[in-house]
Amino acid sequence: MQLVKRSYSNFMHVCARLGPLEKLIHEARDRDPYRWHRWAASLLAIHDVKRMVALDLPWWNVRATREVEAFLAGRAKARVFEYGAGASTAWLARRAASVTSVEHHAEWQKLISPIIERLGNAQLWGRELAGDAYIGAIDEADGEFDLIVIDGRRRVECLARALPHLRKDGFVLFDDSGRRRYRAAIRNCGLTEERHFGRSYCVPYPDFTSILHV
Repeated sequence: MQLVKRSYSNFMHVCARLGPLEKLIHEARDRDPYRWHRWAASLLAIHDVKRMVALDLPWWNVRATREVEAFLAGRAKARVFEYGAGASTAWLARRAASVTSVEHHAEWQKLISPIIERLGNAQLWGRELAGDAYIGAIDEADGEFDLIVIDGRRRVECLARALPHLRKDGFVLFDDSGRRRYRAAIRNCGLTEERHFGRSYCVPYPDFTSILHV
């Protein structure tokens, strides 16, 4: 399966360098992020964090992304903690007062660190973080968060650890929430789930992202 995914990504990157499609990506930056043009451009940017940052998109379900953007727009001093860094870190930093993101994958961290360093209001925690240190990184952060994003490894454990750090009126974004191994933890976490299914950035098939709140 990993070979298939890698082959698909490589194929889309080749397509993205073709004249007409490269033009589509360039023009999409000025289009509505929730309509078809920008979504189509994101298909060509799968696993290409620089293109996704330029498109100003996270790799989430489209409707869930719209809901999070509206939520952050109403909070001028919003604080965000994110399990799993990437283009979403840049997207969040453009809409929140501060973002703390934790990443366990050393090579990926090396790739995205320069991007995050330029943001000014985001920080990336990583280096030797793995296992329990990764899950417990949120304990080292100061105070509560308006939004907690769970989009990395060991998501069930991250959700449990994150809940005490969530503001009473805050949101948890749980990506890929349709996977069977996550369902019991989401149902039993004590929060209300808004489960979004449909168009998702970067992929040609519908996918799940859930918003959890009181």
